[in-house]
Amino acid sequence: MAENIKCLMLGTTTIVISEVEELAAEIGDPDCKLIKPYRFLGIDKMEPWVEASNQSEFMIRSSDILTIADPTPEVVEAYLKLTE
Repeated sequence: MAENIKCLMLGTTTIVISEVEELAAEIGDPDCKLIKPYRFLGIDKMEPWVEASNQSEFMIRSSDILTIADPTPEVVEAYLKLTE
C-alpha cells in the first residue's frame, strides 16, 4: 500500500497525501480515486481533505492534479498512523 501513497498538488496552496488508484475512464470523467486523502499542512499537521464528509474515497480527474510526487518516508509514516 505504501507504494500507492502519493503527494498531490491540487492547487498552489493545496497539498494532499493520499493512496491513489488510477482508473480507466472516458476523457473528462474522473479517472483517479483518492483513498483516505489528508490535507498536508506540515509533518505533524494533517487533516481530512473533505472534513464535511464521512466518505473515505473521492473521485477526481487527473487533469485537476498539478503534480504528483512520492512523499518522504516521514510523511508516509505520519499518514499511515492517521489512517490505520
